[in-house]
This record gives sequence, structure tokens and C-alpha cells, in this order.
Amino acid sequence: MSGVERCQVAIVGAGPVGTTMATLLAKAGYDVVVFEAGLDCAQDLRASTFHPSTLEMLDEIDITPLLIERGLKAPVYHWRDRTSGEVIDFDLSEISDVTKYPFRVQCEQYHLSRGLAEGLEKYSNAKVLFGHRLLTVEQDDNGVDLCLETMTDIVRYRCDYLIGCDGANSVVRKWLGIEFDGFTYPERFLTLSTKLELADYLPNLSYVNYVSDPSEWLVLLRVPSVWRVLVPTDASLGDDYLKSDEIKDGIFQRLLGTDLHVETGHRTLYRVHQRVAKSFGKGRVMLAGDACHLNNPLGGFGMNSGVHDAFNLFEKLEPALKAGKPNGSLELYDRQRRTVTHSFTQSQTIENMAYIKGGSDDAHARRREAMLAIKGNDEKRRAYLMRQAMYESLAQAAAIQ
Repeated sequence: MSGVERCQVAIVGAGPVGTTMATLLAKAGYDVVVFEAGLDCAQDLRASTFHPSTLEMLDEIDITPLLIERGLKAPVYHWRDRTSGEVIDFDLSEISDVTKYPFRVQCEQYHLSRGLAEGLEKYSNAKVLFGHRLLTVEQDDNGVDLCLETMTDIVRYRCDYLIGCDGANSVVRKWLGIEFDGFTYPERFLTLSTKLELADYLPNLSYVNYVSDPSEWLVLLRVPSVWRVLVPTDASLGDDYLKSDEIKDGIFQRLLGTDLHVETGHRTLYRVHQRVAKSFGKGRVMLAGDACHLNNPLGGFGMNSGVHDAFNLFEKLEPALKAGKPNGSLELYDRQRRTVTHSFTQSQTIENMAYIKGGSDDAHARRREAMLAIKGNDEKRRAYLMRQAMYESLAQAAAIQ
């Protein structure tokens, strides 16, 4: 076992949220170390949408140009009724007066985390340590002690503050003993990727499409290299069968109306949760991103809200770092981000899921009429676009003191 090393801020997790937080701290001159259990930044296929508000934030750490270069600009996105073929479209260019990025960028999240991790190499006060798995966390009034496992050693660190950006199964959150309340959807969600150009078979297809249907709803997302298709599945059928050619072929035959054999690059199954931690921190240890909140993927709010956590937390952590001790600002981070997670992210994604699941009853018709009413009213449509672009959630957070 090596001796105890020292840093001002330790971050567990080198995903989008952890690397964003580390870059903010490094750029401001603070001594920061990121620990990642994996051997590189994971190539997670789930998150691929960057909203206008997030692009503006990330511009502050000079990474937005890379995302735009590697991604696709998607100003228009669709809510589609699979049965009727009806399309309700929304165009973010309508809010170009409030943002210089009036579009979503469709780009896999690993481009963000890898780009930022590489960028941290230029800072002498920052480092990313891959292959370091967190074992224990102990804090006292003056700091936090960490014990980490590498392939050949046990490493110990002492830091002033610890930030857990280590995902849904956060070890940091578990050491804090913070409850993670909510529920898990009964469906397993299957993501398929294909190089086949779906727009050749489906007319008027946007880069972002939420397809409502009573029996098999879909999300169709374009990233530069592939189309990604997200569908719910019956978890009782078993993983091997759900990832089989039979299931895959059935999905594309129903989607495209053809018996064409579609090649897929990935077939990934995962569960989707709606959960929020009872607290986003305790003492000198804070949580951000999936470590403290999870939601379904409809609307693309998960990764974006995690990045928003990082910027908010940096704003609250810096006064504590300058003061040399906690000064109440971290409690404000908890109040702002946890409140907004409940009032915006959770409620909006649950509402989106209810709409896309559809159904043949009156509820589906009412949801369709509500969406058409938003589309047809200039004031309501602008408010809706501001909400979907996540400016409303930022305003909600800023109002909480």
C-alpha cells in the first residue's frame, strides 16, 4: 500500500458529468483528481442529445465546437403517431433570440467525456486516473479519506471535498447512506443501432423522433454514424431472446413495412428508472448526475441535467474552497438541483412517457389534442420549446434560495 496522496477535490467517475466538473475546477486553478474504475471513458450508447442550454454551458469550457463538429444539428424534432402517420413538429429555431445554439446536437456522450479527459492533460493541477476503483469513503470535519484499488495496489487519497459522479450504482452515494427513492419501469428497453438510412423508408423523418403507439412505441435518433432505435420489450422473455435476430427482424419489419434484412451494430438491453436521492450530498461529499437522479430517456434530459448539476455545483463549491471550509453554499446546491429534479426532470420525463405509450382510449386522444394545442398557439409553443431546451429548469433553480 502506497502513502497517502493529497488533492483539493476528488471526483469519482470520468463520464460526462465528472469530466465537466473536473474541467471547471482545473480551469479555475484548483487541484483536482478524477478516479475512473474503467480503463477509459466508457462508450455509452444511451445519451446522445445535447440541448441548447447545455451547449451554451459547455461553451464556457471550450468543448461545444467539438460536439458540433462531430455531431448533427437537429433544430426540428417530431412527435409522431405511428398508427395515423401524423407528425407534430417543433422547431428550436423559434427561440434563436435567446440562444446562439437554437438546435439540439446529436452526438454520442463519450465524445464529450473523452474530449474533456484529453483536455485535462494540459493542466498541471489536474489528472485522470483510470483503472482506480473506489473502495471506501470516510469523512471528518476537515476532509475526506479515500481508499482505491488498482490492478496492483491499494491507493489512499485525502481530499478537501469529494464529488460522486459514479452513476446509478454510485459507491459514493452508498457510503453516504443516502436513499435512492423511486421506481423502475417494468419493461426492458432495447437499443438497436443500424447504418441503414431509415429516412429512405420513412417519409419526413427528423433526426429526433418520438413515435407514439399503443402496442410498440419507438424512439428514432440519428447520430452521425448510425440510426438508433429504442423500443420497450417484455422482460419475461429473457435477454438472449430479446437480443435475437427474430426480435430484431420483427421490429424493423413492423417499422419499415418490409422484409428487408437489417444489419445492426449494437443490441443493448437496459432497465430504465425514475429515482431521486433523498439528498445530493452530506458534509464535504456531494453527488451529481446519475449518482443522484435517474429518469427515462424521453426528451434527452438525463445527461443534460447532470451537466447542469456540475455547473451549479462548481458555482457553490468555489466559495467553500476559497473560504477553506464549508459555508452553506453546498446546501443551496442540494436545494436547487434536487427541487428542480423533482419539479422538472422527473415530471417532464414521466409525462413524455405517458404520451408516447399512447393507447386507444380517451387519454391518448386528450394527450394528442394537448400537443396540437401547444403546436398551434404561439405563446404556448414558445414556453414548451423553452422547457424542452431546459431554460425553464435553469430559471426554476436560480429562483430557489
